Amino acid sequence: MTDIHALAGAYVLDAVDDVERAAFVRHLNGCETCTLEVAELREAAARLADPTWSVPPPALREAVLAEIRRTPQERPGRAGRDGPVAARRWRRRLAAAAAAAVLAGGAGAATWTVQEQRVRDARSETDAARDEAGRIRAVLAAPDAVVRTGAAPAGGRVTVVISASRDEGVAMLDGLAAPAAGRAYQLWLIEGSTATSAGVLPAGRGGATVLLDGVRGKGFFGVTEEPAGGSAKATTAPLVAFALT
Repeated sequence: MTDIHALAGAYVLDAVDDVERAAFVRHLNGCETCTLEVAELREAAARLADPTWSVPPPALREAVLAEIRRTPQERPGRAGRDGPVAARRWRRRLAAAAAAAVLAGGAGAATWTVQEQRVRDARSETDAARDEAGRIRAVLAAPDAVVRTGAAPAGGRVTVVISASRDEGVAMLDGLAAPAAGRAYQLWLIEGSTATSAGVLPAGRGGATVLLDGVRGKGFFGVTEEPAGGSAKATTAPLVAFALT
């Protein structure tokens, strides 16, 4: 069986089949090494794509016109005698000819469109991942960083690092038992009697590293099991809870 870690490059280039893609996406949920590698490969792919076409190839217009010239046309008198029906038939033939030219002679244009969208998506995802990774590193290296940790009853550990000066934190969940089907772990920052959602893990996932915003003044941190997608307020007793100050 192919080493799942070795699929990173093929996944970025969309050179995997549906089964491999699904398996690798599941693997990414728990492998920070592959997540980082995918982000770096996408950045490299985006940079390599910079010199590529920014407009459709000029040859596409000529291919369409050539196909139209090869397509038999209705005579004017015929269209006049047959009325709208013949006109519609002629337009359908013309549209079919143009479509054939795009599919046969203009395949590069379709590829160009897909590649351009993928490059835009990759750049967006890479920029966001790079920004989040930088903020996480800044929190961990902050002079006022405070570390708190707690163990889950069924195994696993939750560690939170907060920086009051940055008003940010990092929550690291490792080895928690997978939540029940259709359920997910939700993180909470608690100030007094008010609990504010700080993120929801994907359904079924028991580990993650999550960037926290707005930690200044929060006294407690907690993790509850909620319906997939999260809840507006906690509906179960905290699985893990500890003071941040």
